[in-house]
Formats: sequence, structure tokens, C-alpha cells
Amino acid sequence: MKETREILLETRAALPALTASRERKNIALEKIADCLLKEQEEILAANRADVEAARSRYGEVMIDRLTLTKDRIAGMAQGVREVAALPDPEGRVIRRVERPNGLVIEKTSVPLGVIAIIYESRPNVTSDAAVLALKSGNAVILRGGKEAFRSNLAIVQAIRHGLEYSGLPASLVGFVEDTDHASADELMHAVGLVDLLIPRGGAGLIRRCTENAKVPCIQTGTGICHIFVDESADLDQALTIIENAKASRPSVCNAEEVLLVHKGIADTFLPRLQKHLTEERLLRSLPPVELRLDKAAAAIIPGIPAGEKDFDTEFLDYILAVAVVDDADAAIAHIARHSTGHSEAILTKNEENAKKFTALVDAAAVYVNVSTRFTDGGEFGLGCEMGISTQKLHARGPMGLEELNTYKYIVRGNGQIR
Repeated sequence: MKETREILLETRAALPALTASRERKNIALEKIADCLLKEQEEILAANRADVEAARSRYGEVMIDRLTLTKDRIAGMAQGVREVAALPDPEGRVIRRVERPNGLVIEKTSVPLGVIAIIYESRPNVTSDAAVLALKSGNAVILRGGKEAFRSNLAIVQAIRHGLEYSGLPASLVGFVEDTDHASADELMHAVGLVDLLIPRGGAGLIRRCTENAKVPCIQTGTGICHIFVDESADLDQALTIIENAKASRPSVCNAEEVLLVHKGIADTFLPRLQKHLTEERLLRSLPPVELRLDKAAAAIIPGIPAGEKDFDTEFLDYILAVAVVDDADAAIAHIARHSTGHSEAILTKNEENAKKFTALVDAAAVYVNVSTRFTDGGEFGLGCEMGISTQKLHARGPMGLEELNTYKYIVRGNGQIR
């Protein structure tokens, strides 16, 4: 097993080959997509071993995050091809200014350099992160969790084969095989070798990175996402949106965790919600959603009384915290107290309330009459994503190709002096 520093040095050393071979990037991505499909049996075998080892430690929702299928690998390959088809951000002139003294100043998009990503559970992140980095002109260091180690290694091998077939060095994609905390710490402290660190996982991982990293770090992922059902909402539509946001894939960061209901419709809507998310889902052989209710909601429907931390918890499970609020202003205030800045939604027919909500709610993505599950690089037309940034500098929301570039000023003249 290679030492983490050795991997960092190899990846850094490979970076000039990518800079000198911009025309090969799309060829490499197509080869990577081909290799993911060609080597899918090896990837699936590795994933089955990971899943089997994880069953004694994780529930079914987390097992779903870890599991790969032929369809999911096909989706990974398709995502690679979609990224290849996107415009190349590298070298794009963002702004051009001609000064009175004859200087031509071009603000030009350039890669960050070496991007390190520490992530958990989801092996598809391995291919997403690698191809976004490569297309945007960056090398990447991948450090996944031990629960997906075999899967990640098999995917990395396919990616490296694609790079080699296209004539690029395999070491452009570094893979840290040490899954102990020490390797994560080494990435956090790799000043001069890592240009950007992206933690993608639970709140503990993200907090540890942002508090301890000595390299630039992006805060991503944790999603305590709210939906507010306003008094004027289409209630049939609201039931469909809420079920999608909570139960279509509860283990992801854009899943709804908190429901706020206007007091003017609570007596009518909450009984329908409780029936829809519990009894009707059971009839369809689907897992019911456990409702954790504030006092006002508990006075209307049966459920579990909400605990002190339930409105500040990313459940990543079939659990939904529910509160009754006085109006849109109260919903906005509740979100301001409890939001992680990921994705928030209002369901309403009142245009003034929709405008107020979108203006005042501080989050990376704010929705009107839409499920929060759309906060995703693929759904936003980015091909896939490096992560969902919940901070404001330098990136916010799904991080695609443009967010993996910085810029520099290129200044041309003809002998001017100051």
C-alpha cells in the first residue's frame, strides 16, 4: 500500500501532462465510460463484497447508498459522456477589457490544480469526482470510506485504464488506500500539494475537515431541507411533492427532513399527509414514514412527539419532523434557525409569498412548488457534481466544471510602463 504523501506527489507530478493535452480530455472521458461498462462485472463483484460486509453495521437505507447495479453503472457511464459533451471551462475568457493605454486584460478561467475529495458510502462519487476534475483540467485525489473500499478501487482501476488507453498518465487520478483518520488528516494538511479539499459525507466529516484543514476547503452536503406548505397550496400536489422529497431516496442530502404546515390548513392537510405517508405506503408495500410532531401537529394527528434535536437532524431515513407555523413569515424564521443552507421549498399559489420566500430564505437552492430532490448536478445540467456546496465562497450549490476552475488575468501590451 502506497503512503498518502507518495500518492500526492505522483498526482501532482502528473498534472502537466493534462495541461499539455487539453484535446485528449474528451477522448479520455469516452474511454473511461467504455471501461466502466467493460469492467462492470469486476466492479459489481467488488461491490457485492462491500455490501455483504456492511449489512451487519448499516440499515437498508444506507445499504442502498452503497449498492451498485448494472443500471447504476450504466448511469455512471452516461454521466461521464454527458460531462464530455459539456463546454470546456479551461481557457474561457470571462471578461476582456481594453484600457486607454493599450493594455488588453483578459480574465481567464484556469484549473485549480490538484483537488482532493474525502467521501463516504456512495461509490458513484468515485467516477463523478474523477471525470469532473479531468474535464476541468484538474488532477484528483480520491479518499473514500472503508465501507466502499473494494467498489471504489475497482472503479478507479477502470478509470485509470481509460486514461492509459487515451495516452494520459493513470496517476492523474490518485486513490488513497489507507482509510484511517491519519490519511484524511494528511490530505487536510497537504499545503502545496492539494489546491482544494472537498469533504462529501456526514456532518461529522464535514465539520472535521472545515475545522482542521490547512488547505482551502469547501463545506458540502449536510442537508436539513425544509418544505413549507402554504395556506394556498394545491394539497394534492403537495402530497406528491412531499412523498418524493422524503421517500424517493431518503439517504441523500437533498431529501426533505422537515415539513412546515400553515396553521390555516393544518386540520385538513395533516390527516391526509399521515394517511398518505403511512397507511397508503404500506398498502403499496413501501416503507412508511415516521412522523415526529411538534405540539400543534400532535394535537391533530398521531405520531411521535418531536424531540429537542429533531428539527436539527439530518435523518437520512424514513423519518420526517413536522411543525405547524402561523404563516410564511414564521416558516421563513423557522428555516433561518434550523437550515443548513442546502435546499428549501415553498408550496403555494400566493405569488407574493413565493417572492418573499425566495428573497429571504438563505440557501443554495430555493424552490417554488418543486421537490428538493432536484438539487443535483445532473438535474441542473452539469452532467454530475463534485458535491453540493452549502457555503458562499467560492462555490454554492451543485459543483460542476465551472466551480472547479479559478481564474487569472492575462495582460498583453506593447512596451507599456507605469
